[in-house]
Amino acid sequence: MKESGRKQGAASPCAACKLLRRRCAQDCVFAPYFPADEPHKFASVHKVFGASNVNKMLQELSEHQRGDAVSSMVYEANARVRDPVYGCVGAISSLQQQIDHLQSQLAIAQAEVVHMRMRQFSSMSGGGTTGNSPENVSPSSRHTQTQPSMSLFTMDMVVDQANIEESLWSC
Repeated sequence: MKESGRKQGAASPCAACKLLRRRCAQDCVFAPYFPADEPHKFASVHKVFGASNVNKMLQELSEHQRGDAVSSMVYEANARVRDPVYGCVGAISSLQQQIDHLQSQLAIAQAEVVHMRMRQFSSMSGGGTTGNSPENVSPSSRHTQTQPSMSLFTMDMVVDQANIEESLWSC
């Protein structure tokens, strides 16, 4: 049995037994995972799940799975203490909203780059009034010229889509 929850040579109870005010037995299921020097871990887990439920969960798992289960319970308990209604789901949802917002910002930035390249292309080819605009170039000569792969119409649609998504999130 692991002795990480107790000091060497002393019969110091683990954080769980200390909080529950009971004698810490040699085969205590909590001792390896809730050491005496980290009482906050068990306190938050106990507050959310209850000592009896944590004991049952740990008893049902094999020893090599218990460490991960305790880590998950500590994470969920801390999230529940911070956000009693949503817990981890609230944090995940918040991160997903940030990802969505950043993806829309990225789409806008990419569309702006395409727009600038198209402007540069049209200014280099005589202001876009000659027959060399991307829409008027023959298909065979398109492969030999260096030009953006999106048309202005496609780029405008990307910008419009990004603006719509951004306005939806700002509500």
